[in-house]
Amino acid sequence: MSRFWNPDLQNLSPYVPGEQPKLEKLIKLNTNESPYGPSPKALAAIAQANNDNLRLYPDPDAKDLKQAIAKHHGLQVNQVFVGNGSDEVLAHVFLGLLKHPNRPVLFPDITYSFYPVYCQLFGIDYQTVLLNSEFAIEPNDYLQKSKELGGNGGIIFPNPNAPTGRGLPRSQIERLLAQNQNSVVVIDEAYVDYGTESCVPLLHNNPPNLLITHTLSKSRALAGLRVGYALGHADLITGLERVKNSFNSYPLGKLAQIGAIAAIEDQTHLDVITQKVITTRTHFVEKLGKLGFKTLPSSANFVFTHHPQHDAASLQQALRERGIVIRHFKTSRIEKYLRITIGTDEQMDALLSALGEILLL
Repeated sequence: MSRFWNPDLQNLSPYVPGEQPKLEKLIKLNTNESPYGPSPKALAAIAQANNDNLRLYPDPDAKDLKQAIAKHHGLQVNQVFVGNGSDEVLAHVFLGLLKHPNRPVLFPDITYSFYPVYCQLFGIDYQTVLLNSEFAIEPNDYLQKSKELGGNGGIIFPNPNAPTGRGLPRSQIERLLAQNQNSVVVIDEAYVDYGTESCVPLLHNNPPNLLITHTLSKSRALAGLRVGYALGHADLITGLERVKNSFNSYPLGKLAQIGAIAAIEDQTHLDVITQKVITTRTHFVEKLGKLGFKTLPSSANFVFTHHPQHDAASLQQALRERGIVIRHFKTSRIEKYLRITIGTDEQMDALLSALGEILLL
């Protein structure tokens, strides 16, 4: 520890992103990136905007992008917030909407591991709520935990959840929202386009305590562009804008804004590439089952699976030695599981072939 550090840094456990290895002929299935490229319209828009105007600052309010997002979702512009990837958006959410003295934030015990990091960084109290025995979120457990604690400072979880891939129907979240009127409910919809009901239609009634976050990194295949956004009541969005403008007035560059607009407007491309992933996922899970794997139901672009007779960490290492990278979490309750991103049919067949060889050793 440096003597110049903020003392709080000593006890901070930073988020560990998925590895970005530099291996020859790599099959990379560890960070839930799209196996297909972004919208050609987005690439063309970025290329056209790559000119001398980059000497000028971008629009700090990203008005055109907000307008495109609002139109896409049938909302008003004042219901939209944008940021440098959904991670930055979520950081502003934790600081601006989920920090309340003596009222802990609630989220699942197995979920996106950035949530506890934000809480540590911003000094936010939190409590985890156990997933059930099938690794699914039980909304009633959040209401029960809130009663036990005398309230909460907010509820947040991904839908579908990560790393499990399990989704909740909108009706269950709607009931949770109705019974949790005194704090914000944040639904992180990073993977929603792969088969989960979105909660965005609930915003058409303008509830005061629902916030939804999205990213262009997954289904829209723009992880390298770093664009995320939040949707919610104008009062919530104003709070996020206050945080953003106290931190970085220009979170999105010109190329990011222009590329994101084109991607948002190209619904046909989104539908095509997400359907490819969904079809591949279905076939892959069936073939995993024939190899003896037990896989959780997934409505994301990844699956969460384990083999009853084989150690997950050993399987991960054996695959890596064959140039195939997947994700393993050394975390209580899920150390037996592997998270595998859905790639192309050819990539998944290569993975299955390698697993078949490994299981025979």
